[in-house]
Amino acid sequence: MGQFEASRPARPPDTRVGEVPWAAIGLVLMAGLLLSGCAPAAAPTCGAESSSCLRVLFLGNSYTYVNDLPGTFAQLAQAGSHQVETGMVANGGEMLGEHVASSETKDRLASQKWSYVVLQEQSDTPAFESGRTQQMYPAARSLVAMVTPTGATPIFFMTWAHRDGEPSGGLPGYESMQVQIDDAYITIADELAVPVAPVGYTWFVVRRQHPEIGLWQDDGSHPNQAGTYLAACVFYATIYRQSPEGLTYRGGVSEAVASTLQAAAAHEVLSSPEEWNLR
Repeated sequence: MGQFEASRPARPPDTRVGEVPWAAIGLVLMAGLLLSGCAPAAAPTCGAESSSCLRVLFLGNSYTYVNDLPGTFAQLAQAGSHQVETGMVANGGEMLGEHVASSETKDRLASQKWSYVVLQEQSDTPAFESGRTQQMYPAARSLVAMVTPTGATPIFFMTWAHRDGEPSGGLPGYESMQVQIDDAYITIADELAVPVAPVGYTWFVVRRQHPEIGLWQDDGSHPNQAGTYLAACVFYATIYRQSPEGLTYRGGVSEAVASTLQAAAAHEVLSSPEEWNLR
């Protein structure tokens, strides 16, 4: 068994309860980042005539904008000698269904020729059957139908569970919630033949293999710098089909932590690419 291999926790029974949006928390976190002067450095951009540059648009919410995941991914890609430009439409608590109806999202999709469009659902929604079937899946189908004709490749962003699960919804711990989220993303990705970036599953593996590395902020929901860096490493491996191991950009984490997260992302994505629809 490899260093980063881990079996999935047992699947809990399906639940049929509502979800609690995290919009207010996300907005407060973003405001804090800006007021504290911790806004990330500008991400790399492509030249107007660059044909080898990838352009990646992230559609999500606070899980995407806290610590600037698109910018972190872009800096990592630049460290790997890749030309990349990123864009983002992400508002606190925003759901995929809201992106379907959003003029901001539609305008950004049409603003240039994107190579990839990342789709991130609100954190609770995939964990519950009602959220999956009534909200996430219909919206995902609509967004993929919007993105594909533009020539871009949609990618689902498999997110992580809350540190303490969602006990009020029948998911008493992190692992039971993560299983539901994993299954939700894999199910819709398989249906639509769309790649998925397994951030949440890799998060689970790191948590099990390296519990000394914290990935959540104190709220137990949003990522700290290490969590965002792990997500960026997973996207690097998913989009480029290359290992991020050895890249010098560390996204504000120590060299030792960066090395561990790079290796985890490489193993979980590249050792079984067919599981994530990476063909």
